[in-house]
Amino acid sequence: MILLLGAGLILIALVTSLMLALPALARPTLPFGVRVGIERVSDPAIIAARRFYARLTVVAAALAAVVSILVLLVTGSAAVIGVIASVVMVVDLLVFYRAHRMVRAAKLTGGWTAERRQGVAVDTTFRTDPVRVPWSWGLPALAVLLLTAGIGWARYGSLPDTLPRLFAGGTDSARRAPTTVLSAFEPVIYQAAVTLVVVATVLVVLRARPDLDAARPKGSARRYRVYLRGVAVLSLLSAACLNLSLLLAGLQLWEIVTPAIGWQVAVYVPLIVLLGGWVMWEIKVGQAGHRLPALPGEELEDSGLGQRDDDRHWFLAGSVYVNRRDPALLVHDRLGSSSWTLNLGHPIAWLVLGVLAVALIVLAGLALAGVVDLPQRHSVL
Repeated sequence: MILLLGAGLILIALVTSLMLALPALARPTLPFGVRVGIERVSDPAIIAARRFYARLTVVAAALAAVVSILVLLVTGSAAVIGVIASVVMVVDLLVFYRAHRMVRAAKLTGGWTAERRQGVAVDTTFRTDPVRVPWSWGLPALAVLLLTAGIGWARYGSLPDTLPRLFAGGTDSARRAPTTVLSAFEPVIYQAAVTLVVVATVLVVLRARPDLDAARPKGSARRYRVYLRGVAVLSLLSAACLNLSLLLAGLQLWEIVTPAIGWQVAVYVPLIVLLGGWVMWEIKVGQAGHRLPALPGEELEDSGLGQRDDDRHWFLAGSVYVNRRDPALLVHDRLGSSSWTLNLGHPIAWLVLGVLAVALIVLAGLALAGVVDLPQRHSVL
């Protein structure tokens, strides 16, 4: 019970910390997903919205902690932890949206958009001399994939007639499947898929339209190059972490190691390292690299322009973008993280979403048929 209580409180603290960091990581000119001028980043209305969001987020965490302790003492069910953490995140997102509405209302009533002539910054060197894919950082992911394939190949001939489910850790004797090529090499298949998806994502992101600051075009373009290369490096290292986690799960699948609790925890260690690496990177560089130190002369850069106000094309506090006149398929979102979103006003975006939906349906069907195994929620406490 003590372990369950500790896990619940840690999860609530983790969710709360991530949500508190979300507005802090965003560019100063995009508070809560609203585009404002550089002279308005310290406006009292924005400061009030930040305080409102921080206070209610902390209050929600405190209430969730009390409720989780009481419910766990009564029920003793580990499922309560996930439910309460999900509720906390939903409440925090609603508070975030409310803060977004507060800043947007202040912007409209104060006429902030008329304070500067609006414009956009374009750097053609991102096309003529784009940020290259740092292929060498993809070698760890490839090495782990090949190592897993080699171990699986060596073990395949001596496997038993049935195998445990990949993500069950071999702890449930009833969840075993007949040994086939697909079930035996499931970790390798997932690793290959992860590696290909990450590489494809990096290629697309590096060719996406840069999100530059019209007020500081030169400095923001340089920072964005550094930021973009860092995102590419971390993405490729993310593939290595995911592949390593699948390798450790594969060793359990092939019954090379005993599926003890310690080993099951070790399977998730690369994922924790991955999350920590991304969080540290975001804190250091900020959204689009705005936290990176300026070079001499960049501190005083000011073109006199304000970034074009395109709030009308953004929905759900800067997470959804719809603009039929924008030819860009992929745009940088406004949520203060290294993430991009599809332009839902672009026809190809709906084709991409359709393909993803079909892939998920097929994967779910294969899981129901027992051909592949999907991660299941299970406790290691």
